[in-house]
Amino acid sequence: MSNEVLESVRALLPYIAGRARSTDENRRVPAESIQELVEAGVFRMLQPRRYGGAESDPVRFYEVVREISGACGSTGWVASVLGVHPWQLGLFAEAAQDEVWGVDPDTLVASSYAPVGRLIPVEGGYELSGRWKFSSGCEHAQWALIGGLIVGAEGRPVDFMTVLVPRSDYVIEDVWDVIGLRGTASNDIVVDRAFVPEYRTMRNYEQAQLRGPGQRVNTGPLYRMPFATVFTSAITGAVVGAVAGCYTSYITAMRDRVRLSLGGGRFAEDQFAQVAVARAASEIDAAILQMDRNVREVYQHAVDGAEIPMELRLRARRDQVRATERVLEAIDILFKTAGGNSLQRGNPIERAWRDAHAGSVHVANDVERALALYGKAEFGLAVEDNMI
Repeated sequence: MSNEVLESVRALLPYIAGRARSTDENRRVPAESIQELVEAGVFRMLQPRRYGGAESDPVRFYEVVREISGACGSTGWVASVLGVHPWQLGLFAEAAQDEVWGVDPDTLVASSYAPVGRLIPVEGGYELSGRWKFSSGCEHAQWALIGGLIVGAEGRPVDFMTVLVPRSDYVIEDVWDVIGLRGTASNDIVVDRAFVPEYRTMRNYEQAQLRGPGQRVNTGPLYRMPFATVFTSAITGAVVGAVAGCYTSYITAMRDRVRLSLGGGRFAEDQFAQVAVARAASEIDAAILQMDRNVREVYQHAVDGAEIPMELRLRARRDQVRATERVLEAIDILFKTAGGNSLQRGNPIERAWRDAHAGSVHVANDVERALALYGKAEFGLAVEDNMI
């Protein structure tokens, strides 16, 4: 099914690219694009088979994300984020999965994981209140995965959880007006004293330990992979795809360009331009190859039923954040060497440059933190972090 999804998505790319400018200007991915991706099977790639999903090899999912992002960064970002949530929902209790997918297997789930919510224990579950920012594509979803802190009797946080809430329990406030990834409509979610039953919660510590109640019904290897590998790769995959697509647009635009300055002549015959293209292409290739290698190895360990070693988990995070760094270097080269032509608003190079830099500030792309964890382990020091 994953190969069929890729083929279906490639047929949609001209239409997605044709809407890229209006997506950016209107600050949202059109419902039409989301419906096309639903019909192509993008959002079922990481969904459990028992709910009509494909349980695809995750590398195939990231391939699809890169293709979509190459046509429109915002659409690719939303597809990636909404597309990875079925994987996490597969770790929740069966009752939670039934609530979301029991009637409609195409129901989408948004997220905002920052632990800014306040969870007060009550009979049968928790009372939840809070405001969450940066919920990409939330208007297309009927549920949301959001982070919260359990508050004890003394008013102090005692645990960090991710909880699942229906659209009827939260309000979306339109606040998204930014320079990049404008079309993601990453708006605020507001909850005021909603009841969350116990079965719609998951401790983040248990998730980091590769445990979840959903594993009792979803026994495939996909659901024995670390959140820190699966989710962060989805975030960076969209950034890498946007830059890879920009590279293709750049080559097409610059191949026949004739300079009006610096002595004139064809741009393609300039040795400095040739070197710049080689550098950019190498950085993009390195980002893709390392990320795919690591995800493939993590998945194979899960397939084999083997423990996923800490060295591999750390390497996956190391190369994931470095992938973001690499493609930012690549797109900066392309933006600079395209000259004044890259400045016009709506130009594919300009838009991709903004989208890639916007995606790089996501917490999953905190380069120094991830690299420090890797270095710490290399020196034989203990590493404890939920994002590994």
